[in-house]
Amino acid sequence: MISIAEAIQIVLAHSPRLTVEEVKLSLARGRILAQDIVADTDLPPFDRAQMDGYAVRAADVAIAPAKLRIVGESAAGAGWHHEMKEGEAVRIMTGAPVPAGADAVQQVELTRENDSQVEVLEPVELGRSIVRQASEIKSGENVLRAGEEINAEVIATLASFGYAKVKVGQRPRVAVMATGSELVDVDKKPAQDQIRDSNNYTIAAYAEMSNAIVECLPLAGDDTGELKRQISRATERCDVLITSGGVSMGVYDFTKGALKELGAEIFFERVSLRPGKPTVFARLGNTLVFGLPGNPVSVSVTFNLFVRATLRAMQGATRTTLVHDHAVLARNLKGSVDRESYLPAVLRTDEKGVLLAEPLKWGGSSDFVSFARATALINLPAGEKMIDKGSNVRVVRLPGCS
Repeated sequence: MISIAEAIQIVLAHSPRLTVEEVKLSLARGRILAQDIVADTDLPPFDRAQMDGYAVRAADVAIAPAKLRIVGESAAGAGWHHEMKEGEAVRIMTGAPVPAGADAVQQVELTRENDSQVEVLEPVELGRSIVRQASEIKSGENVLRAGEEINAEVIATLASFGYAKVKVGQRPRVAVMATGSELVDVDKKPAQDQIRDSNNYTIAAYAEMSNAIVECLPLAGDDTGELKRQISRATERCDVLITSGGVSMGVYDFTKGALKELGAEIFFERVSLRPGKPTVFARLGNTLVFGLPGNPVSVSVTFNLFVRATLRAMQGATRTTLVHDHAVLARNLKGSVDRESYLPAVLRTDEKGVLLAEPLKWGGSSDFVSFARATALINLPAGEKMIDKGSNVRVVRLPGCS
């Protein structure tokens, strides 16, 4: 049995980088950048007004009130491109170019316009309400690095610097297969001793959030021969195969045996993790294979610790693992003597702005109903029998939960 840190290291060491492709900016959200992004212009590209008002010379209004002659107007997209002289002012809008000769903008609320004159009611200091050209970014600077994820904010940056197309990491092809003769699909009424499959849907959802192209395979029963046939067919057309169930030590746990009979290279098959100890990571041909435990909560935990890291690494992401944060424990929590724990919780902020982790009351690794409320996982080291309320604990936010 290996540690979680060792397992993640092994996973990343065996995750091949996929090829690069170019996509339209409109299709780039969620993808991983495969190129550095360079500014093709200064930002702002000109001295820009921060608010509506009047472009003036600060010296002209040092003694206020002061009356100035209005000689033009500068609006966003329609600047006044002349030189402003002593005793003159230009009406200006937020985002508009500041005309040559002006060195300050007085806000409109501190002025009074009358015909072709404006009375500036208070002095304004040099440079007031002007954002200088290139004060944010200079042309030629790197603004984004390869390996960053393209979110809505990043798309704004790409668009601003003219990237109509962008190079990204290729999306991994993922096949998902739930195993177990007790499973029926979601549209079927379970007979005696049967349950509906939820793992295929959970894994597919998580994989799509990791930007994979997902194929859900038919449910596989507890039959080694059939499992071997399905696994062989799947690995011929995917980069990653994710199975759930059949990886523990029971009489009816066939998945691990099927992988071994097919000649898969097993990298690890037990992790010091609660929940999710019987997790398998292997390679069959050129396909990586994850055998996740069958219990739904274990599926969620092990996917987000191990599979997500692989899918992001294959796309070239700089940040592959979940980011750890710290929170104050909202109530006592039982740990594990022999295994590191990742336990479901809800994060909230108290009236003082302190981040609190509220452990969920859950009935174990099969309690998917309670887990549905989780926004984070509390990470407890092995050997911690009981953690007291008020303790500082490590947490990771689940994908899609802010």
